[in-house]
Formats: sequence, C-alpha cells, structure tokens
Amino acid sequence: MNNLKDKCVVLAVSGGIAVYKAIELLRLLTKAGADVHVIMTRAAQEFVTPLTFQTLSSNPVHTELFNLIAEREIGHISLADRADLFVVAPATANVIGKIACGIADDMLTTTVMATKAPVLIAPAMNVNMYTNPIYRENEARLGRLGYLFVDPVCGSLACGWEGQGKLAAPEVIFEAALAALSDKDLAGRTIMVTAGPTREELDPVRYISNHSSGKMGYALARASVRRGASVILVSGPTCLPAPYGVESVLVVSAREMQAAIMSHVSRCDVVIKAAAVADYRPVERMATKVKKQHDDITIELVKNPDILAGLGAMNQRPFLVGFAAETDNLAEYAAKKMREKNLDMIVANDVSRADAGFNAENNRALLLFRDGSSEDCPLMSKDALAERILDSIATKLSGDSC
Repeated sequence: MNNLKDKCVVLAVSGGIAVYKAIELLRLLTKAGADVHVIMTRAAQEFVTPLTFQTLSSNPVHTELFNLIAEREIGHISLADRADLFVVAPATANVIGKIACGIADDMLTTTVMATKAPVLIAPAMNVNMYTNPIYRENEARLGRLGYLFVDPVCGSLACGWEGQGKLAAPEVIFEAALAALSDKDLAGRTIMVTAGPTREELDPVRYISNHSSGKMGYALARASVRRGASVILVSGPTCLPAPYGVESVLVVSAREMQAAIMSHVSRCDVVIKAAAVADYRPVERMATKVKKQHDDITIELVKNPDILAGLGAMNQRPFLVGFAAETDNLAEYAAKKMREKNLDMIVANDVSRADAGFNAENNRALLLFRDGSSEDCPLMSKDALAERILDSIATKLSGDSC
C-alpha cells in the first residue's frame, strides 16, 4: 500500500542549514508518487535556490504571499485546500513559534493556518533553542492541537554546539509522512516482529547461519508503526537500520532471541515470527579459533529451542503468525507447520525462486489461516506484502471473516 501515490503534499521549507536535507525528502516523496508543491521562506532561499526544488518537483515553488498563481486562485488558499498532507522540514523555532501563536504573515504560515490537512513538523535548531522552555511550550501546544512532530536527533550542530537539534534523516521524515496518511487500524495494539537470521558460533571466527536479510521482518515493523501499533522488533544480525518508531532489541543467537521474545511477549497482542532461526547450534563453542589441520572435520550439533512452538503452547498467547520458507510442497508443509505449532496464520514462501524470498526486494507468498481459508499473494515488493499480511491480521483481530 502506497499512501502517498497521487497525494498532494505541501513541503514547506524554512531557513536553516538543514534545508539541503529537504531536497532528499522531496526526492523520496516524488519517487513515491506524490504531487509535491514546495513553499520556501525568504530565509530558506539564502541556503538553496527555488530552482532546485522546482526542477525536482516539476511544480512552481511558492515564495511570496501576494503572488496569484491563477486569475481566480489565491495561492495560499489554493494550496491549503488541495493538500492531503503538509510537511514543514526543516522547521525553525521562529516558524514553529508563529504557527503556535496563530501568526500568519508569510506564505508558509498563512497556508498552514488555512489547511485542514494533517501537518507534520520536523524541527531543526540550536540545542539551546530546542530546550528553551518557550520553545518547549510552543511544541507542546501544537502537539495538543493535533500537529505531528518528528523529533530532531543528537549530534554536532552547524553552530558548533553538540546536542539535540539536528533535522531527522529524510528517510525518517518520509516514514512519518506515510504514517500520517495511514489508517490506524492497529492503534492500541502491541505487535512483536522478529526479523533476520540468527548466528550460532563455532569459534570466535566462524558461525552457522542462513541467507535471511531481515527485509521482510523490517517491512512488517515499519508498516505496523504506520498503522498505529506499538512495535517491538527483535532482530538478528542484519545490515538494515532500525525502522523509525520501533522498540529495537538486537540479538545474535537463537537462545538470545528466545530470551528476548519471552521477556516481552506478555504485553503483546500479536507476534509475527518472520526471523529465520537456526535449527541447530554446535554442542561446544570453542574459545579460540579452530585451526585448519585435517581435510575433514566433524561438528557435533544440538537442536535449538523451537521458539514458535513454545509460543503456540502458551495458555494465554497472542495472535501468532509464523513463516514457512520452503523449496517444495509449499502449501502442504506450511499447513502442517501451522497445525503442529498452533498458529493463527502462516506466511509460506518458496525460497527456491530467484526473484523472491531471501535477500530479494520482492516476495510472493501463500497466506494460510487457522479456519482453513487462504490467500495467494503474487510477486510484489516486501513493503506491499507486509501491508497485505497486516490487512489480514487486522481483519482477524476485529473478528470479521477473512
């Protein structure tokens, strides 16, 4: 599900060194199919020219309040009416103060005042300005009025100070924009998602693992946040950044993953077990590197705990979703796994196909449900498949038939 496709997004850019990051945010929004209209304050134009934003958005950039864009159209009212989402990034303390006090004296603040669209604000400023009680009250007031915020991050600031005040990454603001336009059908739910592989060490250098990249689990975590859920992501080793808004728990081995899951499961409504957990581990983990001495080597293995079966055996368990990575007899093996592990739903993948599954950007799946129903999901992006999976979970949680 792409909540930005064909949506009108107003990107309002105020004056600060972080203006350059708004260019990347614009690229992400347009790539997602949004029709983006940019407003720039006079101060913002000191850092980046309007031509840059006009070229990338394919729309005129709005800089002046008294500049009619059509004979019968007043610019700020027209934009305010058309907007599906209003994003202010970067937002200076000055602009946020004006919005909080209802001051409308330029194109940006006047359009914000006139819009009924959700307003997402990404502050960027000096750390002392950000912690100033006057600013804190302005932000708190807007929050009470329903304005959405993407908190700045800590780091070295352009002014030379160190602390919180750096504009959030464009990818984070983009995720928040998607969330702002998403139905909150999972609001009030706590969802745990497991992702990635586990590693079972042979010695300090070598380990047993698998080809899981974690992309499917991370897509499910991102989509769950967008739909209003509180999300706990228990992840094995991956190269992926933690999705915005999740409680991230990093583990390495299967036993570490089991411990993390069991410590959090009591507060979960749903557990989506997308991780590819190693079935076996070495009986003994050597303290030093095993040197190459013989042509053959024998490694004695022992079974890892079956985390999914353990969850399914709980007396009071959450809604439980498993994954089945198979190379043949997909439906048969997945249905058997669902029965044996007492699952509510299972997502079956044919990982023998080169265009889907492990390490791929796309996936196809067969969704099987406890009541005997099923749904075939053709090849699609993992983000799109995550939405399909969550659609089914939300339907089941609401008590409706699939």
